[in-house]
Formats: sequence, C-alpha cells, structure tokens
Amino acid sequence: MSEEEQERNKKKKKKRQMTILEQEKVESELLPQLVEALDELAKQKKYVDIQVCPKCKSPLVRRVNSMAGDISAHMGFTPPKYECRECGWRERLVLKATNKPTTARDVVMMAEAKEADTKREKGKKN
Repeated sequence: MSEEEQERNKKKKKKRQMTILEQEKVESELLPQLVEALDELAKQKKYVDIQVCPKCKSPLVRRVNSMAGDISAHMGFTPPKYECRECGWRERLVLKATNKPTTARDVVMMAEAKEADTKREKGKKN
C-alpha cells in the first residue's frame, strides 16, 4: 500500500469513528450541574463519589431492588444491578464521578488499566 492510500484509509477510519461518537453522544442535561456541584464541594474541602450513568452521564442512577429482578445480587452471588432513571440503562456496572484529589496510587492504577485495555485491544485485532 502506498503512503497516499494509507493516509486516505486513516482519514476514512477517523471519519467513521467520529460519526459513531456523534451518534452515541447522549449527554444528560444534569451533567453540567453535577460538575458545578462537585467543584463547589471541593472548594469547601468536602469530597464525594457520585454514581453516574455510563450511557448518558446522568447522576440519577439507583440500585435495582431484589423484587424488581435482582435477587442474585441481593443474595450476594453477583454485583448489584443499577438503572438510570433518565435513559433507562440497566447493568451491573456503574461509573463514579468524584472531586477527590488524585493521588500517585490512583495515577498508577489508571495507567495500568489503560495498558491492560490497550493489550486487550491488540489481542482482538490479532
């Protein structure tokens, strides 16, 4: 493949990725308010973790109760299931937004996670 073809392929791939990202970009209207609230609390030296929906970034995430279909988590067999009241997302994974200062240990953990993710992506391609 010539350099021109490689460059064209890179541009096409980037354009496809950007369109996918734009399609998936659904953001909660509450996200800016959440960020402001976390900043205000940080100024007051109050640090918190808030559960956030991975799909729409809304802080309106709650744990699904056992009677609504999550009996295995109630018994301790699996992690708890969460659902977003804004977009309806429902899974066992939840993100946390925080205003806590980042420590060196946190940075190392994030770097290791990124490295593991990169290795996994390379493994999928091969």
